[in-house]
Amino acid sequence: MFTILIVEDDIKLRKLFSTVLNKNGYNTLQAGDGIEAWNVIEANHVDLVISDIMMPNMDGYEFTKSIRDTNSEIPILMITAREDFSAKRRGFILGTDDYMVKPIDVNEMVLRVGALLRRVKSIHDRKQNIGETILDYDCLTVFRNGEIIELSQKEFYLLYMLVSFPNKIFTRQQLMDEIWGVNSESDAQTIDVHINRLRKHFSSNPDFEIVTVRGLGYKVVKK
Repeated sequence: MFTILIVEDDIKLRKLFSTVLNKNGYNTLQAGDGIEAWNVIEANHVDLVISDIMMPNMDGYEFTKSIRDTNSEIPILMITAREDFSAKRRGFILGTDDYMVKPIDVNEMVLRVGALLRRVKSIHDRKQNIGETILDYDCLTVFRNGEIIELSQKEFYLLYMLVSFPNKIFTRQQLMDEIWGVNSESDAQTIDVHINRLRKHFSSNPDFEIVTVRGLGYKVVKK
């Protein structure tokens, strides 16, 4: 499970972000400013940081610079009330990976967090193994015991996303936005069609199954 550090001096907002991320399968840690956040990082493994800019003691800019001085890889999503270009430019120069302006759409935040984590993960690991089944992202191919399972491009992307996060529930809309794009004219029922095709491809696979979570979406479960 990925661990996300939320650095925000607004307690209510910090708790809201934490609650939403927890419900989407992430572990969260919290800090009220950059100094407190550093103490958290030193004592815990953190996969991604969500940081406000305007905070007491150590603001988001200084905190981001401090992270980049010691860790060039951890993704940083900066959140602020400042919408002007100069503020964004400064953040990106210091090493921010993504930027959101308040008021925050928490559903969009979850999508951005997932995209940042997958981007980092794909750099280090372009293959996913689940049991004896291997998904090779570079050649869009699934192998098991030397045999190749032929999938369409969208089927592969969908399966790769689910397998990358076993037991994590993805809504149809999350899968649609990530794989087909937020501007796609296809509706979420397209996901159901592709899931059914994947189930036929892997009906006898002993390594995993694709489970429907009624009213929510889908997840991959290891057998």
